[in-house]
Amino acid sequence: MGTQHQRTEEFTELRPLLFSLAYRILGSAAEAEDVLQDAWLRYARTDAVVETPRAFLTTVVTRLAVDVLRSSRIQREHYVGHWLPEPVLTDHDADPAAAAERDESISMASLLLLERLSPLERAVYVLREVFSLDYADIAETVERSEAACRQLAARARKHMALPRPRYAADPRTRQELTRRFIAAFQHGDLDELRELLTAEVIMVGDGGGKAPSVPHPVSGRDKVARLLASVGAPMTAIGVHLEPREINGSAGLLTRTEHGEIVNAVILEISEDGVEMIRAVSNPDKLRHLGPISDIWRLKEEFQQARASQREASMPQRGAPMSQRPRPDRPEG
Repeated sequence: MGTQHQRTEEFTELRPLLFSLAYRILGSAAEAEDVLQDAWLRYARTDAVVETPRAFLTTVVTRLAVDVLRSSRIQREHYVGHWLPEPVLTDHDADPAAAAERDESISMASLLLLERLSPLERAVYVLREVFSLDYADIAETVERSEAACRQLAARARKHMALPRPRYAADPRTRQELTRRFIAAFQHGDLDELRELLTAEVIMVGDGGGKAPSVPHPVSGRDKVARLLASVGAPMTAIGVHLEPREINGSAGLLTRTEHGEIVNAVILEISEDGVEMIRAVSNPDKLRHLGPISDIWRLKEEFQQARASQREASMPQRGAPMSQRPRPDRPEG
């Protein structure tokens, strides 16, 4: 049995790996952190000789995550509105997911596909396809036979083998499109937004009933562009800005107030043709691990006031002479 100091060092070294495992199984950063805390307590208190800390902790984290997922599935069935995984930052400033592998398995699209799997299928798929464990180790971890694990993996692969978005191959292209998207949104530039979106673009929001959000998916270039243009300028007027970040391995934005508080996290799926999918997570419970959260209802009041002021300013004043009122252009002659 190692000393407590040795176990602390071992757990600290393995923590990024264990977080990435728990997060992929759960789709929740907060739940993954709870699992790691529980795993650490079990590791610190065990009297057994642990010859391979990685194997021991991988087993503990997997079993705990499966148990948590089984219970959280019931809550997700009664979730208010559209459910999305909790976003994690995957750029160089990320914590705790900085060391998580930047493969497609951490993308929002893949995490949503994983939601179709049973908890056990999900664990087996992640252990096999992401962490490349052999079936003997997987069988021991999930307490099933090797044959059963092979069947679970095969079923999971069928669910995961659906068509996926074609992401831009050139990161510079993605960065440039994100920069243009930010500028167009903040200025409410409808034409530019239309140019940046694909014809079949879809926008979904997750407020969980705890924050204003898009109540239903919005699809189509015109509808999505109009929605974005209608909220961008008022948000800018009250000091809200967009901070480009890599989120779940994709182009992303953290919406912040003028004081730096987080309003929501936006994930953009970008293909060679433009923005194909926009996912906005506004549920404050899913954002707390990213930093201080804004008072979303106060912000909503400020937004509505700014929007009303902009509309009023764009309308002709009552009682003004006709010559001073804006009038539509007409052909000369």
